[in-house]
Amino acid sequence: MQRLYRSMRSRWDKLFRYKTICSPTDTIKTQDKNKKEDQPLTTEGTSHQDYVNSPLHYNQAGIECIDAIEAALGEGFEYYLQGNVMKYLWRYRYKNGAEDLKKAEWYNKKLIELKEKK
Repeated sequence: MQRLYRSMRSRWDKLFRYKTICSPTDTIKTQDKNKKEDQPLTTEGTSHQDYVNSPLHYNQAGIECIDAIEAALGEGFEYYLQGNVMKYLWRYRYKNGAEDLKKAEWYNKKLIELKEKK
């Protein structure tokens, strides 16, 4: 188990070249030059968020969660994608309906892209 952890940690470090990620309460520089202070990194006040293609809660410090998972899993990433397709197709009638179908489609497209690269 420790060998697996070290392997995943090594891939992570190579991909992102650092070992820590900021927490959701860290601050980011504002784009508005009239504001003089940093603002907390939150999702509050967003008018429209795309929960299928790029949910804000899956991006920390400019790193997409899916990219970190791919780096950590290596060849196992393909099975991760397949499992998520199955999960969202399995539950769509009972939980989030069309949104879950869109998520299944997103993971399926990602799986197809991965297979076409090989």
